[in-house]
Amino acid sequence: MKEEDGMKFKRVKLMGKNLDDVRPKILARGMEIVDEKFDLVIAHGGDGTLLWAERDFPGVPKLPLRDARTAPQCVEHSYDRVLDALLADKLEETILPKLECIYQDKRTIALNDIFVHNLERASALRYKVFIDNELYANEIVGDSVGVATVHGCTAYYRSITHSLFRVGLGLAFSNSTEEINHLVIDDKSEVKIRIIRGPGLVIADNSPQTIEVPNQGEVIIRMAPERALIYGLKGFMCPACRVLRHPNKLPFKIMIATEQK
Repeated sequence: MKEEDGMKFKRVKLMGKNLDDVRPKILARGMEIVDEKFDLVIAHGGDGTLLWAERDFPGVPKLPLRDARTAPQCVEHSYDRVLDALLADKLEETILPKLECIYQDKRTIALNDIFVHNLERASALRYKVFIDNELYANEIVGDSVGVATVHGCTAYYRSITHSLFRVGLGLAFSNSTEEINHLVIDDKSEVKIRIIRGPGLVIADNSPQTIEVPNQGEVIIRMAPERALIYGLKGFMCPACRVLRHPNKLPFKIMIATEQK
């Protein structure tokens, strides 16, 4: 991160879709769009684009911008407002934790969640679950099991559990035949999953790179030492913007968000 001519971020990497919509606005503010030696990554798109940016460029600060073509923005979070706030150093910084999954000599990292899925779609996964080396579930039959961060609990974890959490880590079981409780555990806890009948497939966020785990294979999921630095995350997750994106889900609130324009 370098300050040149009073500018905190002079050289930025731009990635995502429909980049011509935002590129002129970035250049008009004196920033350079480059592909190397950049101080900031601007991820233009949705949640998946932010995950992609952090996966490809870990350790570099990120500014997520929602694509206005697919995600209408409230007036407070338009391209111009967010970019001006960035230049004025008025965007809040958020440090997000990450998860890691270890299988033998392989390691994968995630910002949202890490799940072990059934590789054979026509056959359920059988597995045991240990929390801090204590057996929690002796044999579960289901589609997948995984761990989510607080930030990631609004994604796959929420679709499985229909719930959110604000501290710790979330442990979720997808389509299990047994009655098993989803859990929120301490963020220092370690979850071990042993495959009884698989194989299993480890997926971290939306990464195309997966890890296959055979029968009797064990994976460990826990907090990673790495962190992600995100600018403007509160605005990126803005409830008013969300109402504009999903008017049918919250029709009684759409008037409020629309009036802000």
